[in-house]
Amino acid sequence: MVEHSDFWRGKRVFITGHTGFKGGWLALYLHRLGAEIKGYALPAPTTPSLFQVAGIASVLQHVEGDIRDLTSVMAEMQSFQPEFVFHLAAQPLVRYSYQQPVETYATNVMGTVNLLEAVRHTASVKSVVIVTSDKCYENKEWLWGYRENEPMGGFDPYSNSKGCSELVTASYRNSFFPSERYAEHGVAVASVRAGNVIGGGDWAQDRLIPDIMKAFMAGEAVTIRNPTAIRPWQHVLEPVTGYVLLAEQLYKKGSRYAEGWNFGPSEADAQPVSWILEKLADLWGNGASWQIDASEQPHEAHYLKLDCSKAKTLLGWVPRWTLAQALAMIVDWNLAYQQGKDMQQVCAEQLEQFLTADQH
Repeated sequence: MVEHSDFWRGKRVFITGHTGFKGGWLALYLHRLGAEIKGYALPAPTTPSLFQVAGIASVLQHVEGDIRDLTSVMAEMQSFQPEFVFHLAAQPLVRYSYQQPVETYATNVMGTVNLLEAVRHTASVKSVVIVTSDKCYENKEWLWGYRENEPMGGFDPYSNSKGCSELVTASYRNSFFPSERYAEHGVAVASVRAGNVIGGGDWAQDRLIPDIMKAFMAGEAVTIRNPTAIRPWQHVLEPVTGYVLLAEQLYKKGSRYAEGWNFGPSEADAQPVSWILEKLADLWGNGASWQIDASEQPHEAHYLKLDCSKAKTLLGWVPRWTLAQALAMIVDWNLAYQQGKDMQQVCAEQLEQFLTADQH
């Protein structure tokens, strides 16, 4: 069970990308912990969106802005004077990156440069968490998990841009926030890499769970690209609570934790797409079904998983929900949405269930 510490009460937190799926859940969690939050992001990327249906604008100071605009990011950060920064603003989709590579690199690489430059010019900041992706690693399609010291890479523009974002973060840390001069600058910068996050409130295009839920809700058969692809699936609250735990340690222990961190699921939860489909169809009922898309598809990694020993050993972070539990929560969330329930309340209840669950 997570200790509900008072550490975050009144702490000033700046989040980029709070209108996105993961950023929205992070905002709800930090609000629950009592933080004072300013969010900086483009309008929500989908309609509907978690931001809209869970009323996230009501739990923070909402600013519409583009991470590619350095002047704007810096002005908003400096006016708020946060102690904590979580950077989640990104172009998050592999297939879209094939269509819009320039936008993907501009957002994911220069966006990270702009964010770190704003941090460099905002004296109040102490703890910075840069969110990238498990796809930042050079993928060798091997069977064991990638550790934090493996080389960066990425085949497609999205994955590669996340590897670049990691290199930018490392360069800024070495150049402007080095651990040996921590006493002078007082800023600890970490990067975090998580697997395929799933959960209620994700309506992104070309993502497995949203595609499945959309089809099931419409009573249609869902079309699947890669039924045998294996991914490290995890509920969005797993990495989100890990990021918050890490940010607290960066604040308390400084540069000791200022490095890369993996947050992935248990070994048993790296499952093929077909397994997910069968489980969700079973949970949903109503004759839910699926079919395979036989058309040619762009390259996507087939097998990828993370070694999370470091987060487990040094942070005491351990996954709480099995994949089966996470899928059940997603179905519950979507049914509640379909029934017109108060979705901020539904999110709060799921957050409570997560925080009181036993680690596994």
